[in-house]
Amino acid sequence: MKYITTVQEASPAQVVAALKPQYGSFRALTEKSVLEALLTGVENGLLEETRHALDSRGNLEIYFRAPESGAAMINAYIK
Repeated sequence: MKYITTVQEASPAQVVAALKPQYGSFRALTEKSVLEALLTGVENGLLEETRHALDSRGNLEIYFRAPESGAAMINAYIK
């Protein structure tokens, strides 16, 4: 979720790609688990869905962003 505070918006695939160099050995770094975490952030009022699009494989991608209040809360708890 911290990564979302550093970009305008991102999809789970983009989050995984960005974090892979540092956390690639983590088994939980999958699009599915990232999507679940981002959706949890939406439910808790920390993130917002910004748009939906189809990726190159025809799969639905959901893009997320952290509004100012959500980013402040995330940054206060995750250094």
